[in-house]
Formats: sequence, C-alpha cells, structure tokens
Amino acid sequence: MQNLFSFLKRNNHQPKNNKLVKPEQPVVIETIALQHHYHSQRKGQMAVDGLDLQIRAGQMYGLLGPDGAGKTTVLRILATVIKPTSGQALVNGFSTNKQAEKIRQQIGYMPQNFSLYPDLSVMENLIFFADANGVSSKRKSERIPEMLAFTRLDKFTDRRAGNLSGGMKKKLALACALMHEPKVLLLDEPSTGVDPVSRRELWVILAQVVANGVTVLVSTPYMDEAERCNQVGVIYQGKLLTQGTPASLTGSLPYEIVEVKAKPRKLMRTIISNSPAVLNWRPIGDRIRLSVNDPDKMIRRLNNDLKHAGAEIKVMRHSKRTMEDVFIHLVEQERVQS
Repeated sequence: MQNLFSFLKRNNHQPKNNKLVKPEQPVVIETIALQHHYHSQRKGQMAVDGLDLQIRAGQMYGLLGPDGAGKTTVLRILATVIKPTSGQALVNGFSTNKQAEKIRQQIGYMPQNFSLYPDLSVMENLIFFADANGVSSKRKSERIPEMLAFTRLDKFTDRRAGNLSGGMKKKLALACALMHEPKVLLLDEPSTGVDPVSRRELWVILAQVVANGVTVLVSTPYMDEAERCNQVGVIYQGKLLTQGTPASLTGSLPYEIVEVKAKPRKLMRTIISNSPAVLNWRPIGDRIRLSVNDPDKMIRRLNNDLKHAGAEIKVMRHSKRTMEDVFIHLVEQERVQS
C-alpha cells in the first residue's frame, strides 16, 4: 500500500474517488452594514442602505442597478473618495476610514466621468499617472509599452486625450488606472457612452485583467454586461436585493419565459393581456416577453388563440431567462413589500 501511494505521488496521480476541492479565495472587498446619505436627500432616504458585500480575490463582481441605485456611492467609498455615514468598508483588510493611504496604493479607480487631462497626449497621461502613483523609472519604461499594447493605443501615443473617441478615452482611463499594477480595480460604469464595438473590446480587456489576477468590481446599468461577471449583486434604492452567479440568479426565477412576436401588434397585446395563464408580460422592441409557469402549454394556447383571431405569428418560442428578467422580478417584489 505504501508503494502504491508513493507511485501515485511521483506520477502526480490522485485516486479517482478523491476529488480535489479548490480552496476558497480570500475576501478582498468587504462592506458591513454600510450606509451613506447626502445632505441634499430627503430624511430617511439613503444612497446606500445597510450594504453587506463580500468579494473574493480573482473575481469580476458586477454591481448591477439603474441610475440612482447607489452604485457610484459604493465605489467612491471603496476608493476612499468619500467616507460612509456609518458601517465599515474594507479593501484587502484595510479600513477606508482609517487606512485610506494604504488602500490607494493597492487600487485602481476609474470613475464614470472622464477624469484624464484632455490637453495632454496619451503618452503624457500615462507618464503622469505612473509618476503620481510612484512607479519607478525602470518599471515605468516597461509598463507604459505594456499598457499601450494591452489597450491597443500604441498607435495613438501623440494624440491628445480630448481628441480621442469615447471608447479610446475609456481604454486610456483603464490603462492609467492599471499603471501601478493594482490588486483591485474599481470601475464605475466603464462602458457608458461608448459604441457597441468599443463596449465589446473593453470587456475583452477586462476579462484579461481578471485572468492576470486582479480583482475587479464593476458597476453597470446594462443587464447583458452583468452576465459577463463571475458574481453579480443587484442593488436598488441603496439596498442589495440579491447576489450570486448569473446562472444561479436566472435559475432561481419562479417562472419561465416565452417570447412572442405577431401582427397586428395591438391584437397580439390584447390576446396576451387577456390570457389568465400569463403571470406578467413586457414589450422588448417589437416582441413581448411573457412570464409563465408552463411554456409548452402557453405556446400551444397562444398559437391557437392568435391564429383563431387572424394574427400573423412571426416568433413563438421558449426563451432563455436573463439578468433583465431577474432584475425586473426583484424590483417588482421590492415595490410590493415597501
């Protein structure tokens, strides 16, 4: 028996029934009962209301919510730009209230609004941020070409930042935030205001950032972007409604989705709204997404009702549940309870 285990060890084999369990990564970002309110807000209305977060190393965590949900406030607290009204926020174990300088050395922060120097060139901005973050001359000479290649800005080094396109500005801001090789990256709606192609490019770059071992917390109002994250927290009116993997959140919905497109549109909406088997429905472009318990039964019934009424059916299918379905369901529940 001893010889067998020696053989397995030498040949890097594991017994088939002994599955290796990947150790859980340490918590890098944590908030405990975090609260913040601004003086301009009505009494009792919190920008952040009792937020409890735990984000582990090596994750891309998406903070999903609409405008005014509290996403920017959370990131500003973690970046030590503002202090919370109450509660705690920790980054790599350091308190944002008491150890702000230590946190700033370990994070890269990209605010929502363009925060670079528009009169400086791409190269001058990179040099400035490298110097401001204490990057050594030797490392700076290596890091700047790395960041230019990484963000595909190496052909635009002499162009003024103010003359860049929206997507290129975002990539330059990301390069500047990564210049000092932070362990944590905080991004506030990084793809807002850029074209679809630039959005895709930016997310490809962010995936590589996470692959390189950086923990990324990104806020976004875009449901499809949340599906690219390892973990997602849904925030609404300062409160965290739920969190988990995109697959677990969509899988937890208590209904299925049927997608319908038919003409005349008004007739389609009338038939759907009068169907007792439809739990809820909403228009998405020229189609309608229905929340139902039994998609197959619903499809058969709608097919029959629409054809009998003389409607022309273009689309009728059982559709995949999305983060948008999750968000709408959670917000509706929150409104009913409040």
